[in-house]
Amino acid sequence: MRPRSPIDPDIAAPPAKRQRRSGSFTSSRASPDPHSHFAANLLSASNITILSEQYHSSQPFKHVVIEKIFQESLLMKVKEEIVEHLSFTEKETDIYKVLQTGDLQSLNYLDEDQRKLFPSLQALRDSLYSKQFRDFIRKVTGCGPLSSCRDRQDMSVNSYKKTCHLLNHDDVIGSRRVSYILYMPLPIDQPWQPEWGGALELYPVVPGSNPPEPAPTPSKTIAPSWGQWVMFEVQPGKSFHSVEEVVIDTDKTGRQRLSISGWFHRAKPGEEDYEEEEDQADSFSSLKQLISHSSLAHSYTDVHTPSLPDTLTSEQISFLGKYLNPVYLTEKALASMKERFAAESSLELHRFLTDTLAEKLQTGLAQRDEEDGLGVRRARQMPFHSSGTSVTWHAKGPPHKARYCVLSNKKLSGRPDSPSYIAEDSPEWVMRQLQDVLFPSPAFRTWLATVTSLIPLRHSVEARRFRPGLDYTLATSEENETRLDLCLGLTPPIERGSDGSLDASWQTGDWGGWECYLAPPEGDEDPTVYRSAKPRNRTSERGRSDDDEDETMSEDDGDEETDSGPLLTVQPGFNRLLLVLRDEKVMHFVKYLSASAPGCRWDVCGEWEVGMVAEEGEESGSE
Repeated sequence: MRPRSPIDPDIAAPPAKRQRRSGSFTSSRASPDPHSHFAANLLSASNITILSEQYHSSQPFKHVVIEKIFQESLLMKVKEEIVEHLSFTEKETDIYKVLQTGDLQSLNYLDEDQRKLFPSLQALRDSLYSKQFRDFIRKVTGCGPLSSCRDRQDMSVNSYKKTCHLLNHDDVIGSRRVSYILYMPLPIDQPWQPEWGGALELYPVVPGSNPPEPAPTPSKTIAPSWGQWVMFEVQPGKSFHSVEEVVIDTDKTGRQRLSISGWFHRAKPGEEDYEEEEDQADSFSSLKQLISHSSLAHSYTDVHTPSLPDTLTSEQISFLGKYLNPVYLTEKALASMKERFAAESSLELHRFLTDTLAEKLQTGLAQRDEEDGLGVRRARQMPFHSSGTSVTWHAKGPPHKARYCVLSNKKLSGRPDSPSYIAEDSPEWVMRQLQDVLFPSPAFRTWLATVTSLIPLRHSVEARRFRPGLDYTLATSEENETRLDLCLGLTPPIERGSDGSLDASWQTGDWGGWECYLAPPEGDEDPTVYRSAKPRNRTSERGRSDDDEDETMSEDDGDEETDSGPLLTVQPGFNRLLLVLRDEKVMHFVKYLSASAPGCRWDVCGEWEVGMVAEEGEESGSE
């Protein structure tokens, strides 16, 4: 099962031998009364009453923010131990990027010399999981019994530095009952500013949605502050939240969004406070909604399966020639592409559209980013959730699965003074033609069949806009079917030099927005933890010639494939078509586009259900 929050018990920091845990939670040495570590009056009956009222009246779901729960002297010592003695590992998946220590359970198994390095961190941990504090949580939240077992202690230290983020989810995994975050942003003498990012975002549920889905935008944000505590009960399909990307650089002061976070778990049979209770309806959880392959809700258009010709007709070539680079319509090119696709199950075609259409899109889309405050010269690095939306474009979700902008389905007006008017020389008009006319056409269907030796059946096509600091898709797959994926990249290149030279920074992958294919997981491994090594980048931007069709198709870089890492990673590009035959269970996503990106990722993507083209002497059948 894929973890939907950044914690991995197999990353050990501090170094400690991993051992099987059992029994109730106690440290290896006697701890002082935990009351001495908590803020004055925190555990008092009057304070519990106040906090409980705040918790139960909060929106968009029940939560509470406590400005101070620990004594300042303890927090300062904990901070010093973390900074001086703990190591962090960068982890990145489709849903998060974070620097993280290992499971702090390991503090129990350090030798005597190692344990002496963390007296305050152990005191804080023991206080949090003490009976007194667990009783405090139950009284404030009204939740059921909380486990005291060591193997259900669940906490780590997280550092969010520039570009780190955590996308929308509800935290529902296993026996988790209460989520918490203890904020310790650094440096202490510089209060964390909202414009630096890193806020906790809470999402309401769309009324009437079934299963429950989060609204496209958060209704509450909580900026981190030193010593602040936030907690909420984990609820399937309700406790939707995310962490905004951090956009401020780490400087010589060590600025970072540091926090200790984790979960209290439900008590299990045999524990003193255990109560038998009905299982939560976790089929509504964000994780279950993803792995239930609800991406099949694409609105395919039903078509009959005609007998496809062996070659394009003159009428089809004439139609496609209005859109495609003519080199991709020649018999030589079609044969070459067919051979390459058969060998690699993927194909990358540069300069795919005609120069006329490409020029309109390159200039127009870059201009649209600037007009919408999403370009290189934008005043606010972290855009508003409404940025880039209009009568023409609207945000599509739900955000626990994906978020990006699509062309509006509203009927367009033919009057130039109407808000819904689209001029024929605008980039939106060109993208709508690609979405509604070219890719769904019988002629392009025949072109696809000729190149892939597959019969395209039902399909879905979308023009998409991924905004910096906001948009992404999370990893999904098809359980039992193969899909033919198409993506026409239309992200304008960035001009940096006065001579009009292009910046190749998109190709580094540091801005995100790249498309990724991952092999099916084996056992309990998490297939989306892919950055232990740099993703294999299949693409590069090179000069292309219209005069030679072989030069318009990408070549392999010659590197040997390894068993680790993605099957394919493709950086954003302009006027480049990617075709991929995605096997069953192969996972696919577009990585969150960082607020550091100089503009939007633009594309037109399509997905086809396919059948096999019969070889001579064989009967055709669907795959």
